[in-house]
Amino acid sequence: MGTTTRSLRVLLVKPPAALPTIRALERFQRLEPLELSYLAGALPPHHVVRGLDLRLSRRPWWRFTRQLEDFCPEIVGITAFSHEYRQALALARFAKGRLPQVTVVVGGHHATAHPESFNNPTAVDWVVRGEGCGPFSQLVAALASGERPEPSPALLPTGEGFEELASYPPPVFPPATQLPRPRHELWDLSRYAIVWTHENPRTLAPLWRPVAMVRSSFGCRMHCSFCPVPVLFGGKHWPRDPEDVAEEIAQLPVECVYFSDDENFLDREFSLQLAAALARKGVRKRYFAWVRSTTVLKNPEVLRAFREVGLDCVFVGFEFATDEELRAVKKGATVSHNLRAHELLRQLGIAVHGAFMALPTFTHHDFDTLEAYLREMPPAETSFTVCCPSPGTPNWEQEKRSFWVEDPFVVYDCMHPLTPTTLPIEQFAHRFARLHDVAAPRHPLRQTRVPLHPTHVIRVEWAHRRYLAHLRQMKAHLMHAGWAFGPR
Repeated sequence: MGTTTRSLRVLLVKPPAALPTIRALERFQRLEPLELSYLAGALPPHHVVRGLDLRLSRRPWWRFTRQLEDFCPEIVGITAFSHEYRQALALARFAKGRLPQVTVVVGGHHATAHPESFNNPTAVDWVVRGEGCGPFSQLVAALASGERPEPSPALLPTGEGFEELASYPPPVFPPATQLPRPRHELWDLSRYAIVWTHENPRTLAPLWRPVAMVRSSFGCRMHCSFCPVPVLFGGKHWPRDPEDVAEEIAQLPVECVYFSDDENFLDREFSLQLAAALARKGVRKRYFAWVRSTTVLKNPEVLRAFREVGLDCVFVGFEFATDEELRAVKKGATVSHNLRAHELLRQLGIAVHGAFMALPTFTHHDFDTLEAYLREMPPAETSFTVCCPSPGTPNWEQEKRSFWVEDPFVVYDCMHPLTPTTLPIEQFAHRFARLHDVAAPRHPLRQTRVPLHPTHVIRVEWAHRRYLAHLRQMKAHLMHAGWAFGPR
């Protein structure tokens, strides 16, 4: 590597959503692109880095054009989930058209699982797979020294030789302690907000709260068949240094923190150390975290400790209403586990966000069973997805032959079935949308007798109705994506 390096201008881009369902969900929750914050944190400070979140713009292409013209970046890095890959490729192609000498790099989950989507030398120069901080910083260092980066299965040059490197399994993520501190200052955190669910709200409490994202650990030891995390992390779980996490949280300019861990409290000792570090530093924030029902039951003292430092709500993957369905996806929990954890969390004063899934094979009886569970369960915020195989997992390879859309990634939001449904698609869409209406009265903020911010209440109700309207248009979205099997 050369001994002298120059400063480079680096533009990190989050694409706008194309699917109407994703755009509708952003009315309830929009979170900072933490993955790009990590990339920026991995670069030496002499490089000039800008973040561009095109989800925030009503005219994203105009905004992107202005950034290319005004900033004139030498490197454009674009992240993309599967449903965003077409937008990412279009942005890459546009950047090359405006700035032919710019180096375009694409990464993210889709690039990791399906790098061939970006093997387009006229638009993309390099594809990053797996954890991006290491490969991306190596690429920037090489370019700053006037050298060509060394290709690897984690850093693929498009064109000749791409297929061979892409044939290797995705690189396993390194331990979390090897990752840099993310640069939250790239973003105006006041523009990222979530409907903040909690027990016992104060009178006229606002529903939307500005929020920052923090990741205190990476990976999960479980092997749920529908989840890509075991593939990406090799079934391992790596916590960060608790003091470093507490210091990162203390420096955030907002009160509410959304933990993006795959499983927050899997490591008991780390979790207790983090809660103690937050208490010792006098950090007064409010937290939303992800946890398994079995973890709640095994480590109630961890939840108790985090409640004392500000834990308001936890996301729990309940998934299904029967033990048979839970066993089929290797969830490692039962309906009894879910119910007992739900009740324990509410006793601790922690609100519950219960996540459920519908299988494409659901019949009316299956939907009836889930609706009955929703009506009887303790108060909870709920969300619903359609169980779809995750790109890069064995389930994806097994089921892709039966996909009924030509390009499944275009509708890969886990709200559209990728395989044929047992019910006619119109009936499936109707029953899936109705789940949200059945569950809505059980929301903790609806159960309270305390009056909430009236304008926010109206805004949430409007967003709810618009979201359900898009869900009911499931058939139209699938046909637009190239529904291979035709109307049913």
